[in-house]
Amino acid sequence: MRWENLTDPTGPTDDRADHGRAPDAALFGADAVVRRTVDTPEFAGVTFHEIRARSIVNRVPGASRMPFEWTVNPYRGCTHACVYCFARNTHSYLDLDTGLGFDSQIVVKVNAPQLLRGHLASRRWHGDHIAMGTNVDCYQRAEGRYRLMPGIIDALRDHANPFSILTKGTLILRDLPLLRQAADVTDVGISVSVGFVDQELWRTVEPGTPAPERRLDVVRALTDAGIGCGVLMAPVIPFLGDHPDQLRATVRAVARAGATSVTPLVLHLRPGAREWFMTWLGRHHPYLVRRYERLYAEGAYAPKWYQRRVTRQVHELAEEFGIGPSRAGAARRVRAAAPEPAEPGPTQLSLL
Repeated sequence: MRWENLTDPTGPTDDRADHGRAPDAALFGADAVVRRTVDTPEFAGVTFHEIRARSIVNRVPGASRMPFEWTVNPYRGCTHACVYCFARNTHSYLDLDTGLGFDSQIVVKVNAPQLLRGHLASRRWHGDHIAMGTNVDCYQRAEGRYRLMPGIIDALRDHANPFSILTKGTLILRDLPLLRQAADVTDVGISVSVGFVDQELWRTVEPGTPAPERRLDVVRALTDAGIGCGVLMAPVIPFLGDHPDQLRATVRAVARAGATSVTPLVLHLRPGAREWFMTWLGRHHPYLVRRYERLYAEGAYAPKWYQRRVTRQVHELAEEFGIGPSRAGAARRVRAAAPEPAEPGPTQLSLL
């Protein structure tokens, strides 16, 4: 698929006008793509590409480091505008810009809930765990407009299919009643991403996200509602967010919010994200450019010694503040179902 097959040749429209449709939408069927701009301050400069996707459940490549096999991503692109976002390169698959375009050209799979419900009902589906928020945030600002997640959670709940959500968005609290219903019938894992609590750093590297303290309010609210919530302390940003005092302040805040675990993850810079982040770094912290070039000289990941040092520091702080460090992917791991209480009286064994 190339993006020229998905654009509307008549140009963008807004909610007050008839919208044009793009021809030859290869992955989405005929008459399936709408390009829309919204004339509100909240979405100033943002264009939504509404598509009717043909599939919604994605298999994670076997070579991936991810601790899950299946994902659902109702959006592409993200208005959180995090300068380090590893998913930026996915916009290049559509011939879209991975910089400002990733932040402002949002692809919306408007039929995601219906597609997922059909997929879960298929005989070929075996009820495997589904992870969400692993590419871009499913609770970014666009979700307030399109409301795809309630239908998605409904489908997962109705099929008792285990799932997990990773988010920086406070909008997840809107769906708290649905999450509680789902947690009654299947495994639900929620993680909130809070890499640091430094206000100045937050404003410059995550300009479209809720403030870290608001995200920790989400952790607190979920915990109070009986839904355990872990924190993915990601990313720990070298030389900007890795000072021992910064790590201590973040872990202390995470503990006070009642998180069940804290899992540190050092910044990694994949193609697409690397170029955008390094451009930002050269603008805001030019004295760090050479240090980053040396630290990431071997590829997308910081050296093992550096990752181990940060992980050790965070785990020691977690123990000090009374939260146990989680294992990688623990917030996404499916727990074994609790056995149902035995009925009184004799029972007949059955193979079915």
